[in-house]
Amino acid sequence: MPTILIVDDEKEMRELLRLYLEPEGFTCIEAEDGEAGLAEFGRKHIDLILLDIMMPKLDGYRFCMHVRERSQVPIIFLTARSDEWDRVYGLQIGADDYIVKPFSPNEVVARVHAVLRRTKGTDVTTSYEAGPIVVDEKARKVIVNGKPVVLTLKEFELLVLFVKHRGQVFTREQLLDRVWGIHYVGSTRTVDTHIKTLRIKLGEAGQCIQTVWGVGYKFDETI
Repeated sequence: MPTILIVDDEKEMRELLRLYLEPEGFTCIEAEDGEAGLAEFGRKHIDLILLDIMMPKLDGYRFCMHVRERSQVPIIFLTARSDEWDRVYGLQIGADDYIVKPFSPNEVVARVHAVLRRTKGTDVTTSYEAGPIVVDEKARKVIVNGKPVVLTLKEFELLVLFVKHRGQVFTREQLLDRVWGIHYVGSTRTVDTHIKTLRIKLGEAGQCIQTVWGVGYKFDETI
């Protein structure tokens, strides 16, 4: 039974999420601020974190960075901060998804299921080398020019898809279907945001992910 850590300073929000998640078979652990959340994370096995940003003692951004220093557990931000800068920054520091309040609880449940499904589905044994990039799909590791690069779940899945299909052009809709799943209810702008953060994390190697204007994206390591 997967365990979800809900970190939010609003008791009503934590109870609402628990109300929808527990009937789906999840065990929910609650924390009222970032410090309490880190303590729970250190004590128990957590399969996924639902995380607010604006909290006392330790905000969601710093909480996320602390977790990413020691774990790749999936993190979904649930926050009232809707500016593009906040979304991009949240993804850059390691979040796997970003949902703006107010939201549909059923959408949150669907996103949680999708993230956990993809996490369990990465048990393959192949690795790939594309120019300066080495991807170990089984270990979920990425090496660029001999140095490890930490990616979120979706960034990693996008990179794996690209290196497996070098030279193939994917539309934004195709990338949504292949990485986020057919039931994802967000817009294709999500793809652009994740591509942007992926390029930044890959450094100079990020130019291998090329924009095909009017169509989508492709990967070409010969650039």
